[in-house]
Amino acid sequence: MKMSDLLQQAVDQKWLRALDAQFAMMIAGDEQPGLMLAAALVSHDAGEGHVCLPLFRLSPEYCFAGRQPALAAELFAAAGEVADWKTLLLASQAVSDNSDATPLKLIDDRLYLNRMWQNERAVAQFFGAENRPMPLDEPQLAAVLNHLFEPTDEIDWQKVAAAVALTRRISVISGGPGTGKTTTVAKLLAALVQLSGEAALRIQLAAPTGKAAARLTESLGSALRRLPLSDKQKQALPDDACTLHRLLGVQPNSQRLRYHAGNPLHLDVLVVDEASMVDLPMMAKVIDALPAHARAIFLGDRDQLASVEAGAVLGDICHYVTSGYSTQRAQELSRLTGYTIPAGEGNQACALRDGLCLLQKSYRFDSESGIGRLAFAVNASDVRNAQGAFSKGFSDISKRPLRESEDYAAMIADAVEGYSTYLELTRQRAEPEQILAAFGRYQMLCALREGPFGVGGLNERIEQALIHRRLISRPLPASSRWYSGRPIMIARNDSALGLFNGDIGIALERGEGLRVWFSMPDGSVKSVQPSRLPGHDTAFAMTVHKSQGSEFDHAALVLPNQFTPVVTRELVYTAITRARRRLSLYADDRVLEKAIATRTERRSGLMAAFER
Repeated sequence: MKMSDLLQQAVDQKWLRALDAQFAMMIAGDEQPGLMLAAALVSHDAGEGHVCLPLFRLSPEYCFAGRQPALAAELFAAAGEVADWKTLLLASQAVSDNSDATPLKLIDDRLYLNRMWQNERAVAQFFGAENRPMPLDEPQLAAVLNHLFEPTDEIDWQKVAAAVALTRRISVISGGPGTGKTTTVAKLLAALVQLSGEAALRIQLAAPTGKAAARLTESLGSALRRLPLSDKQKQALPDDACTLHRLLGVQPNSQRLRYHAGNPLHLDVLVVDEASMVDLPMMAKVIDALPAHARAIFLGDRDQLASVEAGAVLGDICHYVTSGYSTQRAQELSRLTGYTIPAGEGNQACALRDGLCLLQKSYRFDSESGIGRLAFAVNASDVRNAQGAFSKGFSDISKRPLRESEDYAAMIADAVEGYSTYLELTRQRAEPEQILAAFGRYQMLCALREGPFGVGGLNERIEQALIHRRLISRPLPASSRWYSGRPIMIARNDSALGLFNGDIGIALERGEGLRVWFSMPDGSVKSVQPSRLPGHDTAFAMTVHKSQGSEFDHAALVLPNQFTPVVTRELVYTAITRARRRLSLYADDRVLEKAIATRTERRSGLMAAFER
């Protein structure tokens, strides 16, 4: 069978996207079956979140993650005996190993789509070679840091992180929940304002989603109000955050951006929160739009899920966060902070390492916190202690099985109870702000989109149960999905409406017909007619990916009753750390243990690029 026919067969069976097959057929004809197959697989891998395809993975055992061995064997048989993939690929005019404008790149035995290689090269250059020291007055900076941070006996890594960011053009501050990333940024921004004197700094805060931007606005504003600053200094600090899409000026129905290298952003300092959610193409766009003089400060938890799109930029960068600083840098930070900062070994990726800091002490979770204990064990892939955390008597975590239909029904009943508070406020016609805040106190999270344990099935079952309890009314007409109290999540950006992927709204009747109300990043609320909304989904249940950038008083995680490769350590850890006060876990023990032992893999050449 011809390679093109086999690729179409893979599309029909949903192992490839139509895009993958079409791209491959554009690159090569059936007279070049090996090249066509390689092009299809690198496109497929990009769709799966990988930046590149290492040549050793051009083998039936790796094809489709080993889940379709018969089809994989047919594809590679049709490709023929390939003695050397590198030679075969570079023989084509569609592939190059240099800067020539070709659709595919072969760099260090990794096959890339050209745009992915361009993005990776830009990010590596930015965080590595372009990360220059900033001019400083050491005594003045040390005095400002001492004013903002109280002395401690052990190393205060928040103070170190502030010193890192104040002395480098580009910095990355990573830390788990409650380690004080926001407090650290508040203090370093205060330090920047104090050090700038009479010069006005243009500071911009941003995050990948509207929810994350709203959280950053709220938490950073609260932290800044507690700092010993004059009224004039406080006025120089930002009072709200925006989404990255809004920052870059995404144009409706277009790939064009208002801000780019030819028209850079008008700012001096950019702070990006929840950087683990920033995919490789978006990071490259942000970098491209930064003016040459601007500082960039990235915050995030390196252990969270990577972005839905390609790459795991923060994870790759923070691979070096425990490698230590260069000797000269460690000495500089020691002088600035008053602590003895240890130096690392070797000279690999020193420019990158000297701009990183890991916050290591959690101020939210102590030894009495089950959420903290569980998150630590899951992050360490410690199955025994993760399971053991549920038998230690912690009041803030619980685990229930999902073996029988009665278990599933009990889980749905718990969700009905969790959502009853905001629905009662809806019935009482409370203010939209109050209802939106109440909805955010409980959230059901899941790993899948489809099936009884996925977003679709859970939303349907929860709606049915709420109708049965008369907490919501059945839509009229029956063909409508709309009713008062329906929560929805935006699935597609609409810059004209100011709504972006991940924004949460609730349908309410306020005398103008049913409208959907949203909290905006600046703390205000706005309403939109349902007919004007971009793509959206009911949000009683949402995927863990979609929950990133949000926190809930009570988070409930539902794992499928059979293991699937998307259920990983990072997914479970991310879900756990969405919970502020209480976590409910619904899972089969075998599925949970396999998930904790399974790491998310995102293939890229970024770490290797830093070491060149």
